[in-house]
Amino acid sequence: MIDYSFSYSDLEYFLLVLVRMASFIAAAPFFSMQGVPRQIKVSMALFLALVVYHITPGHVMPAYHSVIGYSVLVIRESITGLVIGLGANICTMIMMFAGRLADMEMGLSMVQLFDPMTNESTGFTGTLYQYAMMLIMMVTYMHHFFLRAIIETYTLIPIGGAHFHSDKFMTILIQFMCDYILIAFQICLPIVASIMILNAVLGVLAKSAPQVNMFSVGIQIKILVGLTILMITIGVIPNVTEYICREMRVMVTAMVESMR
Repeated sequence: MIDYSFSYSDLEYFLLVLVRMASFIAAAPFFSMQGVPRQIKVSMALFLALVVYHITPGHVMPAYHSVIGYSVLVIRESITGLVIGLGANICTMIMMFAGRLADMEMGLSMVQLFDPMTNESTGFTGTLYQYAMMLIMMVTYMHHFFLRAIIETYTLIPIGGAHFHSDKFMTILIQFMCDYILIAFQICLPIVASIMILNAVLGVLAKSAPQVNMFSVGIQIKILVGLTILMITIGVIPNVTEYICREMRVMVTAMVESMR
C-alpha cells in the first residue's frame, strides 16, 4: 500500500523547490518564450520540482521563526532561479545585437519586425540569426543542459543556502559584456567590412562622377551587397551557435559558483 502522507516540513521544503524551478523556467531560454503556454510552463515546473524533490537526498529544511522568515526563503529561492535562468538567456541576445549592427551597415535599421516570442521589435538580420541559433540549439539538445544545470544546483546550492556576492556578480557581468561585444562584432564582421569597402568605392565614384547621385544608388547597392554576404556567410551560424553555447555553459557555471 502506497503511503501518501507528508508533514508540513516536507510541504514547505517542496514549495521552496518549486519556487526555484518555476523562477528558472520563467527566465531560461526556450522555456520562457511567449509561444509556450503558461499551462505548460506551470506543469513543467511542478513535474520537475517533484522529480528533484524525490531524487534530492536529505530534505533539510532551513530554520525560520515566522512568516517573514519563510517569505525571505521564498524570495531567496526565486532570485536564485532567476539569476541562473537570466545568465543563460542574456547569451541569446548576442545574435540580436549582431543583427542590429549588420542592419545599420546595410541600411535596414528602420525595417523592424515584431517578434511574438519576445514581444519586442527586432531587425531582419537579428531575427534571422536568432531563429537559426534557437533551431540549432534545440536540435543539439541544449535545453537538456539547462534542465541538468538547474537540477544540479539543488546539490551545489542547498535550499536556503544561496549567498549573493555583489562583487562576483559585477565581475561576471563586466567579463560577459566584453565577450558580448566581441562575439557580436565577429559575427557581423564580414558584412561590416564589405560595406566599409563599398563606402570607400562609392566615395571615389562620387568624386570622379559628381553628376551621378551616389546616395540613391548606394542604398540599393548596400542592401544587395549586404544580403549577398549574409547568404554567403550563413553557413557559419552552426559554428557561432556552438561558440555561444559554450559561453552559456560558462555563464551558468559562473552564476552558480557566485552564489555558493
